[in-house]
Amino acid sequence: MKELTGTFGNLYEPVKALIILRKTGENQQTDYYIESYDMDEQGCPINGHPLSVRESNNFAKALQVNEKKAQGFLTPKGLMPANVLHLNSGADGCVVWHTPPKPVKLLFTENLGILSGMANIPALVWKAGKGSLQIFASLHTGFTESTPLFYAPFFNLYNDGRVCMGNVRIRIPNDCSLEQFIALWQDYFFNSYFSHLIGGHEPIKGNIIQLWQQLTATAEPFPTEVLNATQYQLKNLIR
Repeated sequence: MKELTGTFGNLYEPVKALIILRKTGENQQTDYYIESYDMDEQGCPINGHPLSVRESNNFAKALQVNEKKAQGFLTPKGLMPANVLHLNSGADGCVVWHTPPKPVKLLFTENLGILSGMANIPALVWKAGKGSLQIFASLHTGFTESTPLFYAPFFNLYNDGRVCMGNVRIRIPNDCSLEQFIALWQDYFFNSYFSHLIGGHEPIKGNIIQLWQQLTATAEPFPTEVLNATQYQLKNLIR
């Protein structure tokens, strides 16, 4: 259910129902009558009446707004961001991008025994759609289709790079720009609490708890030699 909540995003309530009736007999393909119903607080249709011109115009405007929003989804505000590796800007689009090694604030649940705080992380490769996120680590700055990917050294990840977002509610607007989309997903990831490893997945060589205990207590660079290689290359994320 937690994953479904994130996939659905915004919730909608019924406000109007239409019933389309077709005339029987001759010319039945072109003669229609549309009846409009309002919805009560329980979502039941009430107040049936012929669809008015005013209602039709309001529906047409709403459809035009939604169409414009869909067309603006994942559209860059200006030039294509330099860190974007792949973009599919359709209604069900996705983005692949990379981020450099840098210090970020990480949040950990108490049971891990790791103090939340700033720590250096490695370069990352991200792939996100409207309701899902994958993350991998990278040792490279110049990317090609054959660039190898490493497991991201974090908790809450499956062995295919998918992120378990727990009870984080993912809200991606229908008219979300490319830059906003990337910023939202990075905020969602780093503002959620790391809590556990999934299914025996071992993202690094050695003890991951001890690694983050050390990194959150110091300003040391992330030791990339502990990263475990995956079976994936960049081309697996863009095809």
